[in-house]
Amino acid sequence: MAIDDLLDEHEQSERVRSWLRKNGASILGGVVIAIGAIAGWQWYQKDQGGKLASANVEYQKALVGLQQNKLDDAAKAVKALEAGPSSIYGDLAALQLAKAQVDAGKNEEALATLRAVKVEGDLQRVVDQRVARLLVATGKSDEAIKLLGSATDSSSLEIHGDALLAQGKRDDARAQYEKALKSLDVAAPQRRLLETKVMDAGGTVAAPAESV
Repeated sequence: MAIDDLLDEHEQSERVRSWLRKNGASILGGVVIAIGAIAGWQWYQKDQGGKLASANVEYQKALVGLQQNKLDDAAKAVKALEAGPSSIYGDLAALQLAKAQVDAGKNEEALATLRAVKVEGDLQRVVDQRVARLLVATGKSDEAIKLLGSATDSSSLEIHGDALLAQGKRDDARAQYEKALKSLDVAAPQRRLLETKVMDAGGTVAAPAESV
C-alpha cells in the first residue's frame, strides 16, 4: 500500500473520529428519542387495547340488558360507554337503546338517549331524523321543524311533512311530501308509504311509466 494511501486513510479516520466527537451526543439523543417513541407507542397501544376491551364488556352488558328487556341496566351500560374512550361502542349501544325505548313506549327517555349521542356527518343526520320523528310523536312538531332546518334529503322532507300535518297544515305538508317523493328513487321500499301520505294530504300520484 502506498504511503499516500495510508495518510489518506489515517486522515479519513481522524475526520470520522472528529465528526463523532462533535455529533455523537446528538446521535445518541436521537437514538434515545426513537427508543422512547417506540416504547411510548407500545404503551399507548396496550393502554388503548385495555380500554377498548373494557368498552366491549360494557357494550355486551348493554346488549344483554336489551335482549332481556332490562332497559335500566342497558341505560347504565350506555352511560358507562359514553364516559369511556370508544365512542363507536357507545353510539351503537345508544341507538339500539333508543329503539328499544321507543318500542316500550318510553319516547321521552328515547329522546334523552338520542340527544346524548355526539356524532358527525351522515350519522348525525340520521340521529337528527330519529329525534325529529320522536318530537313529532310527542307533540313537539315546532322543535322537529327547527331541528330539520333546510335539509333536502327525502327522509328529512318526509318528517318535515309529518310535522306540518300534525300542526294541521295539510297543504304545506303535501308540498313537503311531494318534494320528498321527487327526490326518492323509484325502486325505494319506502316510496309506497310516501305516496300514501301524498294522497292522504290531498295530492295525487302519477302512475309509473310502463317500460316498452
